[in-house]
Amino acid sequence: MNSALELARDRVPNTDTEETITAETYVAATKKWLERAVIGLRLCPFAANVFLRDQIRYRVSTHESTTGLLEDLSCELQLLRDADPQRCETSLLIHPHVLSDFSDYNEFLNEADATVLALGLTGELQIASFHPAYRFAGCAPDAIENYSNRSPYPMLHLLREASLTHAVATFPGIKDIGCNNISTLRRLGKAGWQRLGLSM
Repeated sequence: MNSALELARDRVPNTDTEETITAETYVAATKKWLERAVIGLRLCPFAANVFLRDQIRYRVSTHESTTGLLEDLSCELQLLRDADPQRCETSLLIHPHVLSDFSDYNEFLNEADATVLALGLTGELQIASFHPAYRFAGCAPDAIENYSNRSPYPMLHLLREASLTHAVATFPGIKDIGCNNISTLRRLGKAGWQRLGLSM
């Protein structure tokens, strides 16, 4: 792998218009969200280092079926397993054309975890979930708390277990991140989120 950035170079259809969007457009929107929300609001205190060091791999899936997405997920998991962590610490698999409904996406996560298991990567890699309509259990659909996991497009975040273990062991107050995020988002409010230039 020559770079932490790998894009599907095809032009992919935009389901909302008759125009087409390049994979670079999806990645650009994702980077904007990372900079302004995830890093800018400190929703994830570990994101800044890997972002600035260009250690995030971005992959845009052009598939429109869960079968195709699982194929891409399998490839990404194996690529991350084999990659040098100094060059590629984590991977974002962005899939704008499948699982736009959050309920379907949420159910698909079981299949995603089963893929990790089938590849023998349990305990080595895991998957975190982000979606434009993300909803935490017990939260109203429009609750601001949901926005900590609301990405521009549906995506699967592939993480190294070793990195998470290290973060838990070395980061002070790691158990407070969730509560801190809720406080941050409530102070910000939806008007503040809109001022970030991100979609609602």
